[in-house]
Amino acid sequence: MHPDDFPSERTIKLSVILLRQLEAKIKQRFYQSCVQVTRIVLSNCHWYFRINSGVLMLILVCYDIESYQNITSIIPQLVEQLKQFTNTAMISVSPPIANGIPLIINVEHLLSEEDYPSN
Repeated sequence: MHPDDFPSERTIKLSVILLRQLEAKIKQRFYQSCVQVTRIVLSNCHWYFRINSGVLMLILVCYDIESYQNITSIIPQLVEQLKQFTNTAMISVSPPIANGIPLIINVEHLLSEEDYPSN
């Protein structure tokens, strides 16, 4: 490959800026689409979006075990909200240090709430 075949440094920097702006706008729209209970749970942890190789990832960092448990209990709702934006999303949930199990969930492999068998 010839060096001219690669994007310029300016193009790369601009692409990164645009990607971060897209992530911020997705975060804003995602939050607005959530019901009040989900918003409250999200407000008790640090969360953001990253796009990596075309995959949207919701990253949640929990500071205490209670917020971690609350986040894990609303995973189905988060999945449904994410499906409004893309079918190729992932959710990463980080528990407080030395508490809980880190989770990485591939949204496209999860059943929606209506797909679960009823009793």
